[in-house]
Amino acid sequence: MRIAGVLVAAMTVTLGTCPAYASGLTEVTAAAETAPNWDDDAGGNANADDPAIWVDAQHPERSVVLGTLKNGGLTVFDLTGKQVQRFATPPAPEPGQEPGRFNNVDIVDNLAIVTDRGRDQLRTYAVKAGRLTDVTSATAPLVFSKDTAEVQDQRTAYGLAATKIKGRTVVAVTRRSETRVGFLALVPDGHGKITYRSIGTVDLPSSFKLSDGSTWSPCEEPGDRPQLEGMVFDRTTNDLYAAQEDVGVWRIPQHGKPELLEKVREFGQRAVYNDETEECEPTGPVSPDAGKHLSADAEGLTIAYRNGVRTLYASSQGDSTFAVYGMDGRRLAYRAGFEVIDGPAADGVQHSDGAAVTTQPLGSRFPHGLFAVHDGENTPGDSDREGTNFKLVRLEKLP
Repeated sequence: MRIAGVLVAAMTVTLGTCPAYASGLTEVTAAAETAPNWDDDAGGNANADDPAIWVDAQHPERSVVLGTLKNGGLTVFDLTGKQVQRFATPPAPEPGQEPGRFNNVDIVDNLAIVTDRGRDQLRTYAVKAGRLTDVTSATAPLVFSKDTAEVQDQRTAYGLAATKIKGRTVVAVTRRSETRVGFLALVPDGHGKITYRSIGTVDLPSSFKLSDGSTWSPCEEPGDRPQLEGMVFDRTTNDLYAAQEDVGVWRIPQHGKPELLEKVREFGQRAVYNDETEECEPTGPVSPDAGKHLSADAEGLTIAYRNGVRTLYASSQGDSTFAVYGMDGRRLAYRAGFEVIDGPAADGVQHSDGAAVTTQPLGSRFPHGLFAVHDGENTPGDSDREGTNFKLVRLEKLP
């Protein structure tokens, strides 16, 4: 939903009621980047989306970053941005059905988990010495769909976050075009591979009461509901933080009701879907209930832990910036914003989806930690092709 988010933000500005979003932001540059990915047949329909960082405890400088490439599969690259491994998506289970399409990835201990939105499944990979081995069970079930016919509607496994709770690996998965978050537990399949089972679901709202007493629902493509994608577990509390793209950032506790902690700037603004442009177009002014720091889509979320302090980074895809929040108890306190601009080693970042962070020193290249992020408009590009990749930023550069 990248383009829709951009247009909504731009049209909101023309109403004359929003501040200049980029004002006062810290400008940072990337230290390295991956090779470009091209979303066409010649490029293997590779479209970068979401990164995850695997830290080599014995040799931190040999740590690797994983990145989903949608139909292009899963890439693994070193801290220079060089690809060291790549996995293709699985083929369609039957002729005429959807093949694999890798959307989000996360890592717990030495296990990487990926949402295959094409086939509505999870895939799992064991990580050892920076090399991945596919350990997905042949009997892994569908995550949301009742059968493969329903999978073809593509209301399938989308966003993903994973954590360890009381020794059990728990995975949160969002459903594309819906407001549902499913919770799964990874389990062995008895044949040396890994499968999963459902342990619950949470359904977030699709409409909201505004301060003037009216009810508002975000504009979506007809038939869709306001979906979620970017997520991260807080490993100190086991709370899940989830970005509902056109709404804002939620905290979903293990017990108790979800709380909407941060709203997007478009929250509460009336808009209609234009069938010709296939975009949402604002029809009213910015709402007094709107947020101040995120422009839809609210996307990648990741948490840095250092000296007892937790910091949440959130991608503000609509204006190609990032918001930084101190995690004050179970609240979010906005601290700063930044953008990744063109630099000597890499171009800047636009319309970012996923992000990942570690505060672990990773050798001389990233001595204070790493912020890995998707770039939705890699340059230099090609006017006839959609180019994307991943950027690696030294953590000490961030505010």
